[in-house]
Amino acid sequence: MASMEVDSGNVSKFLAEQQASAPEELRRYYHDFEDLYDRKLWHQLTTRVEEFVNIPSSGPYLVPLYQNFLTDWEDKINKLKLVQFGLAAATQFEDVSSSVDFLTRLMEKVNAPESQDAYVQAKIETAHWQLLMGKVEETKTAMDECDKLLDGFTTVETVIYASFYRVCAEYYKAKAEYAQYYKNALLYLACVNIDDLTVAEKEERAYDLSISALLGDTIYNFGELLMHPILDSLNNTEHEWLRSLLFAFNSGDIGKFEGLASHFSKQSLLESNMAALSRKICLMSLIEAVFKRSADDRNIPFADIATETRLPVEEVEHLVMKALSLKLIKGSIDQVAQVVHVTWVQPRVLDKDQIDAMRQRLQTWDESVRKMALFVQEEGGEVFA
Repeated sequence: MASMEVDSGNVSKFLAEQQASAPEELRRYYHDFEDLYDRKLWHQLTTRVEEFVNIPSSGPYLVPLYQNFLTDWEDKINKLKLVQFGLAAATQFEDVSSSVDFLTRLMEKVNAPESQDAYVQAKIETAHWQLLMGKVEETKTAMDECDKLLDGFTTVETVIYASFYRVCAEYYKAKAEYAQYYKNALLYLACVNIDDLTVAEKEERAYDLSISALLGDTIYNFGELLMHPILDSLNNTEHEWLRSLLFAFNSGDIGKFEGLASHFSKQSLLESNMAALSRKICLMSLIEAVFKRSADDRNIPFADIATETRLPVEEVEHLVMKALSLKLIKGSIDQVAQVVHVTWVQPRVLDKDQIDAMRQRLQTWDESVRKMALFVQEEGGEVFA
């Protein structure tokens, strides 16, 4: 890789050469670079470079610009901006190892007490490239270090959190740790404007989130994903059935689950985990059955649960015990009477249909209270008087 040091006397010559070879839409930037550089207007120059970097056609010119121009005045650049310029340049190397070498040197430059935020972003983005090289342990070490540093910051730019959660999600995807991927991918999406993602990126993220939600052994509430606009990226694609499957799980609809199971052959992970998915939909069906009941109607016979979950009655007790162990519900089992008494059900992020069902129950409750108030008023007036 070429040296990142440059003789300041060659700056004008470099900019002139780049301007002559660049496409028309980029040439004016090189003129502005030289003008602002000569006048030592570092903030305005940084802003102009940022505009240049954001132009798609600038890609092939980013590494030369960084190595032959930015390094001449990098001590005048905001360190977080410098890292972001470096990250853009790192994507232009032909091999991953060159990107890692480039970012490692950049990371060392910003590793100072006053620029730890820039160091974290450089460190975690270097870990991204290391993960692509198969250096999984190095990636995890970087994640742990950055996590500790972030905890110590008072304020952090959102772009740094976005980098951190994105790389964490990539790591957990590589490790097939579905629940952790699900958590970090959603946190990443909370840090970015999804309209800035490409169509392909949105579809891939929605697909991966859907798979992780289904296979995550601790994920039994899909409401947050179902209400997220990223899921709409699956509409009118070959993976649209996944969106329907998530809604079926969230509502515990076993019939719809069985109807969509024919698609599992398109995704080997789902096909190989069919037994686990069947157990999960039964648990989701149990949760939904409890959730739909009013608070004063939580003594549920085994027979009712068997009907809801389509399980034999003799398997209901084991299902309930599983739900209790996962803390999806709280309560007790009366084995003699074959009744489950539920005192609590896991809070849920509701989809629109479930919110409407709750609205209807509240209306029913309100009507009951009104009738009771009228009854007390008519029958107990003298007593209260």
